[in-house]
Amino acid sequence: MPPPYGKILIANRGAIACRVIRTARKLGIASVAVFTDADAGSLHVSQADEAIRIGAGPSAESYLRADLILAAAKQTGAQAIHPGYGFLSENAAFAEACENAGIAFIGPRPETMRLFGLKHSARAFAKEHGVALAPGTGLLSNADDAVEAAHGIGFPVMLKATAGGGGIGMRVCETAADVRDAFASVARLGAGNFGDDGVFLERFVRRARHVEVQIFGDGAGRVLDLGERDCSLQRRNQKVIEEAPAPNLPEATRSALIDAALRLMQAANYRSAGTVEFLYDSERDDFFFLEVNTRLQVEHGVTEETHGVDLVEWMLRGGAGDYAFMDAGKPAQRGVSMQARIYAEDPTQAFRPSAGLISRAHFPGNARIETWVANGVAVSPFYDPMLAKLIVAGPDRASALEKLQGALDHTIIEGIETNVPWLRDVARNDAYVRGEVSTKLLGEFTCAPDTVRVIRGGATTTLQDYPGRQHYWAVGVPPSGPMDNLSHRLGNAILGNGPDAVSMEFTAEGPTLLFERAARACLSGADFGATLDGAPLALNQAFDIAPGQTLKLGRVRNGGLRGYLCVRGGWRAQDFLGSRSTFTLGGFGGHAGRALVAGDVLRIEEAGVLREKPSLSHEAPALTSDWELRVLYGPHGAPDFFTDDDIAMLQSAEWRVHHHSNPTGIRLIGPKPHWARKDGGEAGLHPSNIHDNPYAVGAVDFTGDMPIILGADGPSLGGFVCPFVTISADLWKLGQLAPGDRIRFVPVSEDEAGAALATQNAIFTPSQSPGKSKRLSQQSPILLQTSENEKRPRAVYRRQGDANLLLEYGPLTLDIELRLRVHALMLEMEKSALPGVIDITPGVRSLQIHYDPSRLSQTALLDALGEAEDRLGGLDDFSIPSRTVHLPLSWNDPAIHQTVQTYMKAV
Repeated sequence: MPPPYGKILIANRGAIACRVIRTARKLGIASVAVFTDADAGSLHVSQADEAIRIGAGPSAESYLRADLILAAAKQTGAQAIHPGYGFLSENAAFAEACENAGIAFIGPRPETMRLFGLKHSARAFAKEHGVALAPGTGLLSNADDAVEAAHGIGFPVMLKATAGGGGIGMRVCETAADVRDAFASVARLGAGNFGDDGVFLERFVRRARHVEVQIFGDGAGRVLDLGERDCSLQRRNQKVIEEAPAPNLPEATRSALIDAALRLMQAANYRSAGTVEFLYDSERDDFFFLEVNTRLQVEHGVTEETHGVDLVEWMLRGGAGDYAFMDAGKPAQRGVSMQARIYAEDPTQAFRPSAGLISRAHFPGNARIETWVANGVAVSPFYDPMLAKLIVAGPDRASALEKLQGALDHTIIEGIETNVPWLRDVARNDAYVRGEVSTKLLGEFTCAPDTVRVIRGGATTTLQDYPGRQHYWAVGVPPSGPMDNLSHRLGNAILGNGPDAVSMEFTAEGPTLLFERAARACLSGADFGATLDGAPLALNQAFDIAPGQTLKLGRVRNGGLRGYLCVRGGWRAQDFLGSRSTFTLGGFGGHAGRALVAGDVLRIEEAGVLREKPSLSHEAPALTSDWELRVLYGPHGAPDFFTDDDIAMLQSAEWRVHHHSNPTGIRLIGPKPHWARKDGGEAGLHPSNIHDNPYAVGAVDFTGDMPIILGADGPSLGGFVCPFVTISADLWKLGQLAPGDRIRFVPVSEDEAGAALATQNAIFTPSQSPGKSKRLSQQSPILLQTSENEKRPRAVYRRQGDANLLLEYGPLTLDIELRLRVHALMLEMEKSALPGVIDITPGVRSLQIHYDPSRLSQTALLDALGEAEDRLGGLDDFSIPSRTVHLPLSWNDPAIHQTVQTYMKAV
């Protein structure tokens, strides 16, 4: 069967746009998505065959602009428009404009939309065709008439905007005073949201049920019903959980509902998909007509599941005049289906809408999921907050409900707040489980918070784990992790956590946190004058926090720069590339890939098997403003790059921490070296320049005449010389270096570095003995050299701290053969999979091996590199696979030009 259209445009966004795109593709129809700057990352944009921008963000300037939608359809050659639900889906003028432009509108006729679009005319039509109405009125001209009519109907009454929908423009009135107070407000809402200020009254049923019948018509009087749905579970007149068929509905009433819906829609010669909504009074077993939705409903999926149909396909085929699928009559109904709507809103804050970046979106595989979100998608405040529809089906209500509960339990959305925890509780509510639903059931239903709320974010507060993000240095992803890893590990050890438990790291000024759940916690690192409900807290001691208490951290005092808040079990955070550490420059890890801000909501991992340890306060290091930083000499030194006097000066000088320092690097202020050479040769004008080579975290790199200590978020390689690398046991100090602090470099040997690390690790592993060493005299930065021969270039093996080794090939010139040999050695070392190797990172003419010295000795690594060199030989027939680069890439980014200008001015 040929497709009904060659190309359609979806005049909508989000889950419904994705749904229409999938169905169109199934039918062989090309799809066009429209989008705004605010939802350019939505899945519907990437899933469509074409996508076209229609505005910056707000609906009134984009999705509600019929002219922009039609212009997009004409520009792309779309032959039809599917409106989805919401926005222009029930706008008769838009449907008419489509037809006038020669573009098919996939939906009812404009005149049908006008008939049912205004509630007073819909009520009149329903009454004319024998469909029961709730006692009510026509349009009311003023509040006095409304009060008089309310007395005639009997209180309570519902005051409604005639053009309202989605719960907007509805007010329950218990007294005459309520009617007077609400009349003007409801009229304003109708005018402001729907362009019509008409108002009418209906009887209000206190414990009502919302039951609707799905129909489909061919526009010539033939109408099929697809059963009824119960949509009673509502919050503020907005549906939350729907199911089909309606539970606990007498069969006679069910038949009467369906007959009334068919009678009404046949009389209207209804075309396409539509829904007739009824209010059911379960106490009186009585029902009344509410309205007709002349569009596809959000909850259409439960009907599809129980009848084995695709309503979107029916709409697309029917829009082109193909109604052959109706010839077989009404499909048989089977089983029970339920749908939960997942919203970006915070149930513990009166369901306040939530916006921001979704760091993780995981949905269960045993449910039908209709969504527009995924990891890394930003949720805008401009649109309806619905993120996804979770739909399940089973042979009976009990099995469907069990599936719904399980699917919600396995749904994870992180980065913003959602109603998922609340939905889990709703799905287990006793009344709902029994099928005793009503529109008031959720009115008194609350969600117990299990969160920690950020009242104030502090200067820079992030979530970090240890040892951070390993094995990605070669592709430029830094480890991140706690800048002071010692304080992080101490705080976790006091609580019995492992070192990989996520801590909260704060810098200079700490956050204020409201705990809505109980927790056991520990503060470590610098002193921020922490208080719990005003009572001071000691560092490095476990303490308990009760629900409702506020933890406040002020400005850092008494030395140091960073503090850590550890909680028993650890903070919950996004796992990205094997770590939950925040890398703010990359925008990933931690909480939404950024520093915490006021309004963020955090959760704590459930503690597994933990080991309580006594207070470690006596093991916490003293913080100061005068630091000795132990370093290993190399990889670059005298006489090649620095003079002997330079190296002596670097050790004896007092350096001060520059105010422009961060986890990327710590800038130091001090004397300038004289240098052993006048420039960097081929690598640059300044003698600090060399061809790009990999760096080690803690490396003291000279960028021009200023040294910078590479931090945990620093670059993996660059073109600057490095005379010293901080030893592993002293890396924690980098996290506590504050602007203005004084530093002296103290060169040590590998033996001393290893002993210092063993002593530090013995704090956490009692079975490990503290290290012992004898201080040795200063050594050369070069560990080993091999001469050039006819098969291989000269190789220089350089010390790069106590956990890295740098191999350089040949002279200081740019040579593609040297780069190829670097690549060949990298492949050879990767193939050997040497235990203890963490990262293998290539440079222009160098290769860095990052290794774990507790698992792999420097001597063994040198031996392995030598053996690899022997296996490589002369590389006469060496070949490597080509690399595929996927565009687009930004070769002409404004930031590049800014960087070039800055470099030219400064260097």
